[in-house]
Amino acid sequence: MEENIHNNNEEISLKELLEKGKEWYHYLLSQWKIIVLAGIIGGLLGLTYSFIKKPIYTATLSFALEDEKGGGLGGALGLASSFGIDLGGGGGSMFTGSNLTELFKSRAMVEKTLLSTVPDAQGKPITLAELYIKNNEWRDKWEGKPKLAKLQFLPNVKRTYFTRVHDSILGVMYDNLSKTSLSVAQKDKKIAIISIDVNDNNELFAKQFCENLAKTVSDFYVTTKSKKAKMNMDILVRQTDSIRGELNGAITGVAVANDNTFNLNPALNVRRAPSARRQVDVQANTAILTELVKQTELAKVTLRKETPLIQVIDRPILPLPKERFGKAKGLVMGGFLAGFLAVLGLIVRRLLQQLAL
Repeated sequence: MEENIHNNNEEISLKELLEKGKEWYHYLLSQWKIIVLAGIIGGLLGLTYSFIKKPIYTATLSFALEDEKGGGLGGALGLASSFGIDLGGGGGSMFTGSNLTELFKSRAMVEKTLLSTVPDAQGKPITLAELYIKNNEWRDKWEGKPKLAKLQFLPNVKRTYFTRVHDSILGVMYDNLSKTSLSVAQKDKKIAIISIDVNDNNELFAKQFCENLAKTVSDFYVTTKSKKAKMNMDILVRQTDSIRGELNGAITGVAVANDNTFNLNPALNVRRAPSARRQVDVQANTAILTELVKQTELAKVTLRKETPLIQVIDRPILPLPKERFGKAKGLVMGGFLAGFLAVLGLIVRRLLQQLAL
C-alpha cells in the first residue's frame, strides 16, 4: 500500500516537472522577439568590438643554457681543489631550470628592463617604461593629476633618484606585464631550451622588451655566476704581481751581493752569506711564482668557461605574428552572450512576478 502511494507521488512529481518545462518553453517562445532583438544588438556590439580591438603582437625569443660539464678542465679544477685551491668552477647552480625562468619574471629584472634605453619609431632614445606609458595612453588619463602629469622615466637616470610615485607606476607596469604579457617556459624538460613570449598591442614594444629582458637577465646571470671565479682570479693576479716584485727584488739583491764580494778572499765566507740568502729567496720565489702563474691561467680559463651562460637561438623579427579578434567571432559571441542574458533576464522577471502573486 505504502509503495503504491510512493510510486504515485513520483509520477505526479515527474508529470508536474514536465508541465512546468512546457510552460517555461512556451513562455520563452512567446518572447522570441525580445531574445532575437537582444541577439542582434549583441552581435552588432561584438562586431563593433572586433573593429575597435587592437591586434595583439607576440615576440618570441628562445635561448639555450650552456652545458656546465667541464670535461678536461673539470679534472684540472679537481686537481687544484685537492691542494686546497678553489678556482670557483663549481658555483652558480642557484640559477638553473625553473629558478632561471622565475628570474626572468622577477620584479627586479622586469623593472630594470623597463628602465633600459631603446630607440623609438623615429630613432630617438626613450626608456621602455616611457614607451609603455605612451602606448597605453596613460598621460591622457593622468590629466588633472599634478603628481602624475609631470612624471617621466628619462634615459640614463639612476634608480636612486626615483620617487615613491615612480616606484608605484613601475609596480603597476610589472603587474600588467607579468600577469598578461610575459610568459617564460621550458617547453621540453629533456632539452635545456627556454622560450620567452611577450604579448602587447604595440609591435615595437613587444620586440624591444623581449630582447632587452633577455639581455638584462643574461648580464645579471653571467655576473652572478662568474663572481666567485672572478674574485679568485683577481686574488691570484695580485698575488702573482706581488711575488714577481719580490723575485725581481731578490734577483737585484743577488747581483748587488755578487758585486760586493767580487775578488773577495775565499777564506772570508761570512761576507758571502747575504748573496747566498738572496739566491735562496730567488729560488723560493721562482717556485711560488711558477705555481701562481699556473693557478692564474686555470682561473682565467674558468672565468672564460662561465661566459656566456645564455646562448640566444632565435630572436623576434619584424613583422611579428599578430592575433586579431575576428569579425565572425565577435558577431557570434556577442549575439550568443546577449541572447543568453536576455533569456536569463526573462526567467528572473517571470519568477519575481510569480512570487509577487
